[in-house]
Amino acid sequence: MPLALLALAVGAFGIGTTEFVVMGLLPEVATDFGVSIPTAGLLVTGYALGVVVGAPLLTVLGGRVSRKRMLMLLMGLFVLGNVLSALAPSFGLMLAGRVVASLAHGSFFGIGSVVAAGLVAPDKKAGAIATMFTGLTVANIVGVPLGTFIGQAIGWRTTFAIVAALGVVGLLGIARLVPAMPRPEGTHLRRELKAFRNPQVLLAMAMTVLGFGGVFAAITYIAPMMTEVAGYSDGAVTWLLVLFGTGMFLGNLLGGRYADRALMPLLYATLGGLAIVLALFTVTAHHKVLAAISILLVGALGFATVPPLQKRVLDQAHGAPTLASAVNIGAFNLGNA
Repeated sequence: MPLALLALAVGAFGIGTTEFVVMGLLPEVATDFGVSIPTAGLLVTGYALGVVVGAPLLTVLGGRVSRKRMLMLLMGLFVLGNVLSALAPSFGLMLAGRVVASLAHGSFFGIGSVVAAGLVAPDKKAGAIATMFTGLTVANIVGVPLGTFIGQAIGWRTTFAIVAALGVVGLLGIARLVPAMPRPEGTHLRRELKAFRNPQVLLAMAMTVLGFGGVFAAITYIAPMMTEVAGYSDGAVTWLLVLFGTGMFLGNLLGGRYADRALMPLLYATLGGLAIVLALFTVTAHHKVLAAISILLVGALGFATVPPLQKRVLDQAHGAPTLASAVNIGAFNLGNA
């Protein structure tokens, strides 16, 4: 495995931690700022919308910057946003910090997918993309539960300060390990936009939005749902997040393993299974064991679609993959919003 993939995974770990950790801390944040939990949920929605906007915007603005340098700049923006969140004296300023951090998210994973795919042989692209996204899934097994525990025990501001430090580590790793990869000759906005004339690119993005809309509809309010509906204690939320993260990790491995060999059958199976699990969640959420199993399956089936959908977009975008890849990451978070 190229060490550059490890650097990308570290960056993904930091981004994954900040994206999801707030879901387990909504009650604490709501209490500190004197807002309702649904209002605090805007920290999730605002982040998701920031990804949707930032993915194409920063990718286009960075079109003349080498991919390595762009990844470093994006991690710097991510660090800034988390510092703002940690120090925010009001809910509005914390929301602003979340949006600033989120602007880097889509472009990082979009450009990172192109870089990862370019580091390996053509028949191993999905596996390389999955390796980068392993950082995101491991964040949900280690980073998010640990961040939730720290936030509940010490304070949520400490959690975001630690996440900012993770971003610094990711930035240094990219600077050290990712090879210089200048933008390809002849790459410009008009060429990148041509990828969106391909119906298959748009279809893949539609699958992304609809699939992850279901995932995040079930997961965004995991803390209040598991405590108030399923009957778990507040302390159990941490372990439920570990369970969700474990599902993400296993699903990502599954997607990376089989997407290079059976991409479309994999998508049919995972999206169909996800639809069934989400439909049954209205019933299973009222039972502790069934709710926990559902959380695991939502994570696994949802994230098993990530490597094949990213690979599908890269393949169908042909010679102009950067913007299409970033926009598809935005599509994941449009489903979140």
